[in-house]
Amino acid sequence: MGIAQDAGAVVLRHHERGTASVSHKSLIDLVTTADKASEALVLKALRKHFPEHDVLAEESGAHGAKARYRWLIDPLDGTNNFAHGLPHFCVLIALQERLRGEDRTLLGVAFDPVREELFVAQRGTGAAVNGKAMRASRTPALLGSIGATGFPVKRLFADDDNHREFCRMNLLTQGVRRLGSAGLDLAYVASGRMEFFWEYKLNPWDVAAGALMVEEAGGKVTRTDGTAFHTSEGTILATNGKIHAATVKALASARSLPVSSREGLANFLPPKVAKQLQ
Repeated sequence: MGIAQDAGAVVLRHHERGTASVSHKSLIDLVTTADKASEALVLKALRKHFPEHDVLAEESGAHGAKARYRWLIDPLDGTNNFAHGLPHFCVLIALQERLRGEDRTLLGVAFDPVREELFVAQRGTGAAVNGKAMRASRTPALLGSIGATGFPVKRLFADDDNHREFCRMNLLTQGVRRLGSAGLDLAYVASGRMEFFWEYKLNPWDVAAGALMVEEAGGKVTRTDGTAFHTSEGTILATNGKIHAATVKALASARSLPVSSREGLANFLPPKVAKQLQ
């Protein structure tokens, strides 16, 4: 936890001073010197305290591939926000155990240095933000919920761009946000600030910590089709649990329809509201 805070302090100094330089991994996928400095700090600390563990880091890749335990590092989740001066980003660290061919997350940490919020989850012991227990919201219906999503980096070149799902969920809920940090989106679902989050084509370091937080806070995490979630597969749906089945159905309905289609919306709405669509 202290490692994430130290890394966050490095990121925040770059943010406040405007000293980070930006380069491109691809057309809209950025990396900054703050990402690299944060990752270097975390790697150094992990090598010192856990030299026998493997590491998978966003910027430098895999360090080892045979140990029972593996650390996942996203040194600056929300790089595009950071690069544009938007104060919404975090440091993500997760610890996984390789057990019978499956990577099971044991510990998840997200540190938001701007708001000084430290989100932590440990398997079997719950989740907390700045030491206060987190619980997923109790909102029972889509229409009373608010959530977030994100879009694939290569969305310009692919039809499967999540826009159909975004439009449908935005109509069926109190709104869908695009905040730009999957780690904080998941932490917000865990803390009850939002009811749902989904996204496609993410990396293990984007979701491992936050998925554990949601589960430990009483929420539910699956793939978007409702099947079992695995950090290696990149597709995630996290909800407060109360609206999970309805969200799965709503996302599925959107995939067969044009963008902004209003077809079948009544099936997901209370009868009194549905009648107003006629």
